[in-house]
Amino acid sequence: MGTVGKAISLLELFTVAEPELGLSDLARRSGFDKATTRRLLVALTAHGFVEQDGGTRHYRLGAGLSRLARIREARFPFLQTAVPLVRDLASATVETVHLSEFGIDRLVTVHVEHPTRANRVNVDVGQLLPLHSTASGIIYLAFAREETVKACLAAPLEAFTAHTLIEPAAISRSLDEARGRGYSICDQGLEEGVIGVAAAILSADGFALGTIAVAAPKARTTAADIAARGLAAVAAAREISMRLNGENLQTLRRQA
Repeated sequence: MGTVGKAISLLELFTVAEPELGLSDLARRSGFDKATTRRLLVALTAHGFVEQDGGTRHYRLGAGLSRLARIREARFPFLQTAVPLVRDLASATVETVHLSEFGIDRLVTVHVEHPTRANRVNVDVGQLLPLHSTASGIIYLAFAREETVKACLAAPLEAFTAHTLIEPAAISRSLDEARGRGYSICDQGLEEGVIGVAAAILSADGFALGTIAVAAPKARTTAADIAARGLAAVAAAREISMRLNGENLQTLRRQA
């Protein structure tokens, strides 16, 4: 792994649950020695990507990342466009709704709306979602470029629960089913007791760029709930896609 990759891997260790980490924790979790970790942190701090608390000496993500995020959002207003529809879907379903965008090999959770009920599925902003074991990942792959699907199925696939699909043939069937109905269903693929549905947000070329998903406790989810949430997610995803791409996507669909 090169220097840039090592520095990025340090940034990815910060989460909503653990927004601040000390040098020793960062070194241990990254697998780098302390000297290397300190050198990378000094470089990241110099560019504003991390900052150090003067009292605790712990590190946290810096404002430099927010500046880059704002520049990207100004050019490609994914959150600005999608969040109102995420909120509408959360209000309609009274379940957790989360919005994801594709990263290098996984989906990155960029916005979450939680219901007020105590018994709910918790998803964190910044959480990384595997492609093979989540509703979001399955629907993304269903509308992804062929090379993305091949790369996912060729890689070692982790079984997070007894229900996780790890056989390429089984995942391919799941992709076909999701493509046919327009939304995916993932029954406890990542976490026991959780069932989710998701729909793909498309770019102007017709390939997925992100997803919108509804996650709920399986114990209170009926077949009718799944179908209703799936269709609602499809409608929300279609509206987000149209707002992002306008006439380009409309023309593409008329030609399909």
